[in-house]
Amino acid sequence: MAIYELRTYEVMPGKMAEITELYRSEGWAALSAHPPRLIGYFTGDVGAINELIHVWKFEDDADRRAFWTGVFSDPKFMAFAKKVRPMFISQRNKLMLPAGWGPQP
Repeated sequence: MAIYELRTYEVMPGKMAEITELYRSEGWAALSAHPPRLIGYFTGDVGAINELIHVWKFEDDADRRAFWTGVFSDPKFMAFAKKVRPMFISQRNKLMLPAGWGPQP
């Protein structure tokens, strides 16, 4: 059964443009070298203006763990992470299962 990971990063006020540029110039290039698991990136709008949100889809927990192990052992991604992490205040991860009805990505 597929699992979805919702990652929400709270960004330091005033740093969203810098983070966005880092993702454009380095982060996405590093992540896209790995198996395609990303559903999408989102930024908060009303009430959550300093949030960067990622939604990922994995085949199962083993697939999820193997993916992140590969990403975190990638020197290009880790060089990007070293630059971007200090601009995050917090990170929340949530694992979700499909409800079994309605549309699913």
